[in-house]
Amino acid sequence: MAVQKVASIIIIAFAIIAILVVGQNILIPLILAIFSWFLIKEIREILDRSQWIQRVIPRWVKTMFAVVTLLVVIGVFSNLLIINAQNLANSLQKYSASLINITQSISESTGIDMTKSIQSFAGELDFKSIISELVNSITELLSNSIMVLLYLIFILLEESTFLHKMKAVYPDPTKFDNINEVLLKVDKSIGQYISIKTFLSFITGTLSYVILLSIGVDAPLFFAFLIFILNFIPSIGSLIGTLFPTLMALIQFGEETLTPFILVLLLVGTVQVAIGNFLEPKLMGNSLNISSLVVILSLTIWGAIWGIAGMVLSVPITVIIIIICSNFKSTKKIAILLSEKGELYLKD
Repeated sequence: MAVQKVASIIIIAFAIIAILVVGQNILIPLILAIFSWFLIKEIREILDRSQWIQRVIPRWVKTMFAVVTLLVVIGVFSNLLIINAQNLANSLQKYSASLINITQSISESTGIDMTKSIQSFAGELDFKSIISELVNSITELLSNSIMVLLYLIFILLEESTFLHKMKAVYPDPTKFDNINEVLLKVDKSIGQYISIKTFLSFITGTLSYVILLSIGVDAPLFFAFLIFILNFIPSIGSLIGTLFPTLMALIQFGEETLTPFILVLLLVGTVQVAIGNFLEPKLMGNSLNISSLVVILSLTIWGAIWGIAGMVLSVPITVIIIIICSNFKSTKKIAILLSEKGELYLKD
C-alpha cells in the first residue's frame, strides 16, 4: 500500500507539472487576472470607506472605476518602460570601454590579469541584443494583457453568482457558514498580501526611480521596474534589485568618479532596508514568514516550469499556498513546514 501511495503521488506530481508546462499560456494570464481581481477588490474596499460612496455609488460603477484605473496605470507605465529599455539598448554598447578600464584597474590593484578575458567577454557580449530580447519578452507579456482582461471580466461576472452557487453546493446552513468563514478568511489574507506587497513594491520602485533620475543613471524607469518586480521576492530580491542600478552607475560613470556608484548603493539600499525591514513588517505583520529555503526552491522550480514569469510569480504563488493551507486543519502542517519559524501569524 505504501509503494502504491508513493507511486500515486509521483504520478500526480508529474501530471501537475505537465499541465503547468503545457498550459502555461493559459494559466499565467489566469493567475495575473486573479491577482488583478484582488487589487480591484482592494480598490473597491478603499472607496467604500467613504460612507457616501458606499451608500450612493453602485457596485458596478466602483468596479469599472477600479478596472479603468488599473488599465490606465499599466498602459502608461508599460509604454514608458519599453521606451526606457530601448534607449538603454542603444546606449549600453558604448559602456564596454568603461568596463574594460574598470577591469584594468582591478587587475593592477589585485595583481590578477583579467583584462584579456573581460575584453574577449565584452567583445562577444552584445548588450543591445540582450536588452532588445528583454524588451521583446516584456512586449510579449503585455500582448497577453487581452487574455488577462478577458479572464478578469469573466471573474468579475462570476463574482456576483459565486455565493449563490456555494449555497447550492452546501445546502446545510451550518456547513455553508463554516466553509464561507474559511473562504472569507483566505480571501482577506490573500487580498491583504497582494495589495500591501504591490503598494510597497510600487513605493520602493518610485523612490528608487527618483534617486536614479536625480543621480543621472541611464534608463531609471527600467531599473525602477526591475526593483518593483524583484521586490516580490523576499530576501534576495531587494539585494539583486539594488545590485543592477549600482553596477550600471559604476559602468556608466566609470572609475574616475565613484560618487554616483556610492550614492546609488547607499540611497537605493537604504530605501530597500527601510521598507523591507521596517515598513513592510508593520503593515504586513508576520503573516509572510516564508522559509528562505522555500524561496530558493520555489524560484528554481517555477523558473524551470514557466521561465522568467515563473520566477516573478513563484513567491506570491507560494505565499498564497501557505495562506490557503494554514486555514484548513488537514493542510496546516504543510503551511508550517513552508514557514520560516514553524509558526503561523495570519491576521484574522
